[in-house]
Parts: sequence; structure tokens; C-alpha cells
Amino acid sequence: MGNDLEKTIKQDYEKEKQEAIGAGVRALDSLKAAKDFLYHAADWGLLDMIGGGLFTTMIKHSKLDKARSALEAARYDLQNFSKELADIDRKFNLNLELGDFLELADYLFDNFFVDYMVQEKITDAREQVDRAIAEVDRIVYELKSEG
Repeated sequence: MGNDLEKTIKQDYEKEKQEAIGAGVRALDSLKAAKDFLYHAADWGLLDMIGGGLFTTMIKHSKLDKARSALEAARYDLQNFSKELADIDRKFNLNLELGDFLELADYLFDNFFVDYMVQEKITDAREQVDRAIAEVDRIVYELKSEG
């Protein structure tokens, strides 16, 4: 009888672990999409800093809008990952704190200093996303490595 209970507990844990791995993979996909958009925005931001003008600013903010959407998806996926990890008694609390990208100021005062401030915010966001990717990747790897 005890052996059957142990087997059932092990099977339940394995099922929950696989769900956590799946949620982690989805979170990684969302984070990587956000990272790509942030890198594209940063490229356009550099061009904007050296005098790209209104058209460049528009493209940069288009990329930032896409990054924002991807980051919202990543936040949702990270919350699901956290819930799935809780099911197997693992703690995970990672919150992406991303402020605004000074969009209005960038259009109204399109100059080097505002472009530089926007670029700094993009860099901060990229660093947060990179840290999140590393942490989620580490946990997913650990879960897959469990025997």
C-alpha cells in the first residue's frame, strides 16, 4: 500500500514538474521576443542619437511598443511559471520593473539628451530581461536535470 502511495506521489510530482518546465519554456520564449524588440529599438535609438530625426524616432517607438507588448506577455508567462513552481514547492519571484520610455518627451524635445535618456531606459530594460532569461533558463535546466 505504501509503495502505491509513493508511486502516485512521484507521478504527481513528475506531472507538476513537466508543467513547470512548459511554463518556463513559454516564459523564455516571451522574454526572448521582448529582448529582440529591445535590441532593435536600441539600434534605432543609436541612430536617433546621432541625428536620425522624426522618422527614426517613430520607428524606434514602434519597436518599443512591440517590446512593451512582448514584455506584458512575458510578465503573464512569468506569473504562470511562478505558480507552476509553487506546485512543486519551489519559490520564484521575478518582477520586471519597466518604466516608460519617455515617448512624449522624445517627440516634443527630439534632441541628443532626450534620446540618450531613452537609450538608457532601453539599456536598463534589456539588462532586466537578460537577467530574467538567465534565471528562468537556470531553473528550467535544473528541473530537466532532476532524476
